[in-house]
Amino acid sequence: MDFNRLDLSDDSLLSLYKKLLKPRMIEEKMLILIRQGKVSKWFSGVGQEAIAVGVTAVLKPDEYILPMHRNLGVFTGREIPLHRLFSQWQGKANGFTKGRDRSFHFGTQEYKIIGMISHLGPQLGVADGIAVADKLKKNNHVTAVFTGEGATSEGDFHEALNIAAVWDLPVLFIIENNGYGLSTPTNEQYRCSNLADKGVGYGIESHIIDGNNILDVYTQLTQLVDSMRENPRPVLLEFKTFRMRGHEEASGTKYVPQELMDAWAAKDPVDNYKNYLLSLGILTAELDAKIRAEFKQEIDEHWSIATNEPEIIASYNEELNDVYKPYSFESIEPGNETQSIRFVDAITQGLKQSFDRHANLVMMGQDIAEYGGAFKISEGFVEAYGKERIKNTPICESAVVSAGMGLSINGCKAIVEMQFADFVSTGFNPIVNYLAKVHYRWQENADVVVRMPCGGGTQAGPFHSQTNEAWFTKTPGLKVVYPAFPYDAKGLLATAINDPNPVLFFEHKQLYRSVYQDVPTDYYTLPFGKASLIKEGNQISIIAFGAAVHWAIEVLEKHPEISADLIDLRTLQPLDTESIFASVKKTNKAIIVQEDTEFGGIASDISALIMEECFEYLDGPVKRVASLDSPIPFTKALEDQFMGKSRLEETLLACIAY
Repeated sequence: MDFNRLDLSDDSLLSLYKKLLKPRMIEEKMLILIRQGKVSKWFSGVGQEAIAVGVTAVLKPDEYILPMHRNLGVFTGREIPLHRLFSQWQGKANGFTKGRDRSFHFGTQEYKIIGMISHLGPQLGVADGIAVADKLKKNNHVTAVFTGEGATSEGDFHEALNIAAVWDLPVLFIIENNGYGLSTPTNEQYRCSNLADKGVGYGIESHIIDGNNILDVYTQLTQLVDSMRENPRPVLLEFKTFRMRGHEEASGTKYVPQELMDAWAAKDPVDNYKNYLLSLGILTAELDAKIRAEFKQEIDEHWSIATNEPEIIASYNEELNDVYKPYSFESIEPGNETQSIRFVDAITQGLKQSFDRHANLVMMGQDIAEYGGAFKISEGFVEAYGKERIKNTPICESAVVSAGMGLSINGCKAIVEMQFADFVSTGFNPIVNYLAKVHYRWQENADVVVRMPCGGGTQAGPFHSQTNEAWFTKTPGLKVVYPAFPYDAKGLLATAINDPNPVLFFEHKQLYRSVYQDVPTDYYTLPFGKASLIKEGNQISIIAFGAAVHWAIEVLEKHPEISADLIDLRTLQPLDTESIFASVKKTNKAIIVQEDTEFGGIASDISALIMEECFEYLDGPVKRVASLDSPIPFTKALEDQFMGKSRLEETLLACIAY
């Protein structure tokens, strides 16, 4: 292996050696402990240390790094106290996830490290979002994100590269090409000669670097990162390296030809660099022994500290309380001036007033800038707030949602507009696996609102008419809001943007331009988890949300003889069970109305809750009114039949008569 020190001082060369050696020695300790059953799982980075060490050494301490599970050198390079890492690996409370996640599945704002999730791809989009925030702050920072050669086959990889290219984001995309994705060799994963070639298709500068040569890594990255700070742009780097141990220790390496193992063992980054320093006289055998003894003492002492920490004691309250970041709702009352506006106008007004209120608010979505969005909600926003805050996105929902997470990590508020709620399926993974779980996992919050134009009644067919709230109401960590009136839409949207937790905000398309209401012109907020009592009666409780509230109003207007409580839930998570139970205990009958298909919808859960909490008060069965358990069709006759609206009147009358 050829080393070129360029103008690096002796101290710099020795410092890099220490940074290389420390994670290697920790790994050697872990490999012993895993055989002793004292560590449950280990993903080894032996043979790849130069990449993590070099990248971390080049970046500033306040620049974000998003490593993978073989990048121990990132964590030691940022000088995280070892006992905290050891506590994390032992599942102790002094780790970073309170025992809720393992190995390197965590982040820490203190050290500007944002850990991975097992789905790999989303962290690339998160890096994009962090870089968007840095560009807004004009701080000339670079973000580095790691991935493996296997994950370059994921759609998130391509989405994130494309976004970074289009937006000129200073992101260092690092591919550790270590030969195998678990047991699948690279020749079964891609056909291009080099993964760096993939940058060409996105107009991204790319380079291939010997990932086992610490000086190549450090010196080339130093020049690149300095250049990126001056001229913000993405750069794709393919580091050629090799994984000398199994995907994780239990996997082994029997699938790897021995001659390949031998060839890469000769390229060991630690041994080769040590021999180079010995040849220069910068390192001596005595000094090397001294450094190793000091590291061994530190490792042993910190392992002892972590081992002596108490085991975690499970607590219901602590587990549930950490699902969401605590948020104290700030009630802001409006003035007396009102204006009769449509639902769509209330959304626009609420967005504008929130943009005026939050200088760190960014909205991303397809066609939302100059065009104003598919429903013209953001028309004129570019002129008012600039393209840095109103960002047209490529068609790639997953990376855009992940970018929202990155914006939140880097101190911004994010709104992601789905052009139609149906399209959220291609952004599903980061919503339910990243945004929803991130506070529970390592106390980071996702300050992201996902706006969801939804619903049928406009003959838009199976891909533009779904109301898919049930995909999210069952996912702990998400909040779900679904207003039925302009007044509620504006006030709840303001609260959604204020709330530091991820919010799915459903906006029914049919209500956009058909429902008017007197709405305060001033900024105001409404609380989550508080239903609205639209009508009051004593014969039956009708519980609904979204367009279904208007279905119920129509039926009740047709039947003035029916005395009903009509409850508009407004938010589905949190759910106002107090109002539901109080009403049912008063009326003794209940019917739940939703536009979504029946099986597995939130009406089923509300029905179960009523049966559990109000059974002795009921004078009849709890009924659900919902749409057919089929995809929503296009033709009006079929759509009308599909909708639960067509069965509401009959079901309501039957309940009353029971």
